[in-house]
Amino acid sequence: MREILTLQVGQCGNQIGTSFWENIIQEHGIDPDGKYIGNNDDQIARANVYFSEARDRRYVPRVVAVDLEPGVLEAIRESKYGRLFRPESMINAASGAGNNWAKGFYTEGPELLDRLLDVVRRETEACDMLSGFQVCHSIAGGTGSGLGSLILQKLREEYPDRMISTFTVMPSATTSDTVVEPYNSVLTIHHLIENSEMSFCLDNEALSNICHNTLKIKSPVHSDLNTLVAKVMSGVTTSLRFPGQLNADLRKLAVNMVPFPRLHFLISGIAPLTGEIAKGYRNVTVPDLCQQMYDPQNMMVNTDPRHGRYLTSAAMFRGKVSLQECEDTMLTYTEKNSSYFVEWIPNSTQIAVCDVPRFDMDISSTFLGNNTAIREPFARINEQFSKLFRRKAFLHWFTDEGMDEMEFTEAESNINDLINEYRQYQEAGLDDDYAEAYDEDGGAYVEEDEASASNIQGGGHADERY
Repeated sequence: MREILTLQVGQCGNQIGTSFWENIIQEHGIDPDGKYIGNNDDQIARANVYFSEARDRRYVPRVVAVDLEPGVLEAIRESKYGRLFRPESMINAASGAGNNWAKGFYTEGPELLDRLLDVVRRETEACDMLSGFQVCHSIAGGTGSGLGSLILQKLREEYPDRMISTFTVMPSATTSDTVVEPYNSVLTIHHLIENSEMSFCLDNEALSNICHNTLKIKSPVHSDLNTLVAKVMSGVTTSLRFPGQLNADLRKLAVNMVPFPRLHFLISGIAPLTGEIAKGYRNVTVPDLCQQMYDPQNMMVNTDPRHGRYLTSAAMFRGKVSLQECEDTMLTYTEKNSSYFVEWIPNSTQIAVCDVPRFDMDISSTFLGNNTAIREPFARINEQFSKLFRRKAFLHWFTDEGMDEMEFTEAESNINDLINEYRQYQEAGLDDDYAEAYDEDGGAYVEEDEASASNIQGGGHADERY
């Protein structure tokens, strides 16, 4: 088995993580006591990816839940599926991070770190073949950002050869829970760039818009948003959890989705998305799913993919669908909209098909895109950060916890570099990337940059190559 260990950090991370577990527990046919009650062997064939087996064939989620205050974890323990989670894998302090990244990273967070790493070590040693880690967190508050960054750094040090993917909830453009959101976000993105292999970006505003405009929910609450996130998470991990016509594990997915190590922030979406009233009037087909997956209104992060270009994309289809039809539909779509895909990455769309449908739907699909438009939320956060940091506003709350101002400057320049890299690859085309510099000696084409570099180093002889 290619097992995955889930870490839920902070209030938001634990809430979306709990929705995810409720979703996949139903998909795998497991009851609140951990017993299998399904009727399809495929449901349980690869359950070990996310569950470990206790006595009496009882399935226990492989998860570590951590928070710096007890409230959210108490709510999980008392929930319908609370008895499933191991008591020792739920770790909390009593102080809270006070929306302060520095408290989570430097003062309050490290006090929990040894206990946390012990539980992680115990869980990983019980695995036959650990594929990697899945971290759920928000980057706006204190625990998910500060302690989340610390956990990412320690996982990277202790398990350098394992995959780390994150489900990252970003601050939304219109609503803000806390004034120091830009500081917390920029400091966390700095760590995500360095320590994560894949980050699936989500934000509350985009999720609220989907609930309002597409699902026609008049007053969406957090549980509605968490349900959407849970569907994305279970969709992304479908091909790891079930046998299908075409499978991908975390590493295969990353190899196909991430062309450059720093550009690993992915846009996600699900289909079909239909309001309760409209469900009876609709017959969902593969072309329907494809059209909805690429629809900018259905993206789970507040950015418009039409403002950028797709470096890569992936679609995971579920249910009784034909692999040939899925491939043909996706190929037709990419050919019709070729201007939105970079031409220098051929076959940039990956398709996976899983026979086991979602528990509430006959056919469905999940979409992932590595689109250069993701720089828009980063640019927005960075702009807010610069306005505060230029005036040193609220900075004393961070420096009092032992932080150095240089850390802010480094994080800011790292994100500026990331935004520029996305812009550079969006504008890169075959014509301006390569010059047909002909090598007379070997008869090979060389890149223009190589020719000019050898011109500098070799005293001018590179001119003869043209």
